[in-house]
Amino acid sequence: MEAVILGSGSSAGTPVIGCRCPVCRSEDPRNHRTRASIWVRGVDGESLLVDTSTDMRHQALREGIDRVDGVFLTHTHADHINGIDDMRAFNGLQEQVIPMYGRPATLEEARQRFHYCFGDPPPPERGWYIPVLEARPLTESLQWGSVTVTPVPVEHGRWPIYGYRFNGLAYLTDVKRIPEEGLALLEGLEVLILDCLRYREHPTHLRVDEAVALAERIGAKRTVFTHFTHDIDFEQLAGELPEGMEPAYDGLRIPISGARA
Repeated sequence: MEAVILGSGSSAGTPVIGCRCPVCRSEDPRNHRTRASIWVRGVDGESLLVDTSTDMRHQALREGIDRVDGVFLTHTHADHINGIDDMRAFNGLQEQVIPMYGRPATLEEARQRFHYCFGDPPPPERGWYIPVLEARPLTESLQWGSVTVTPVPVEHGRWPIYGYRFNGLAYLTDVKRIPEEGLALLEGLEVLILDCLRYREHPTHLRVDEAVALAERIGAKRTVFTHFTHDIDFEQLAGELPEGMEPAYDGLRIPISGARA
């Protein structure tokens, strides 16, 4: 089983338009960040996508993604969902409707904002010219082949959203706090991918020291931080983190044993 960091950036991406800060001008490719998303590949070929980021088309081309079996939404902020129209490419390649999972309220908002994506398939003579997704509310674990997918309740400021656990991997982006019921679902993790926006305080995201403290509490064997603004320089942060913790970068491949702990 493997997870691929499709995007490690925040809502503006890095470089930020018009910015001349050292990180935005950096030649280190690990400081070039598209919007946050991951791709999970199971040992039996399962292809699961978390969020349809604004940069989804570029990410899919870069990583050679040619199939998506299911999409798991964390929430409906623009950087996490506005690439939804590019799902039509996978509808066409697979010639099938693709399920989209998430909190009931998340899916309802997605249906309202992108109503054209949640309908009947087009007639065969017209082809898959629009995305066709099936909204499937998720409130408990789902078995997808070799992958057990568990929704993990987290708080994005005051907003309840989902992170997800895939066997021994958990992906928790846009997090400020994890309630006790969410923490209970994170025991025995092999890999934790966790929100870590910047050094300064933010009302809806973990800052660096908060992310480190939370990662230490969760106790995964390996922690990878993601969803950085241009305040974060990859090499600098990598040199500051405790052993077992590291920054993400676009295209990072993370092997997981595949077994649920």
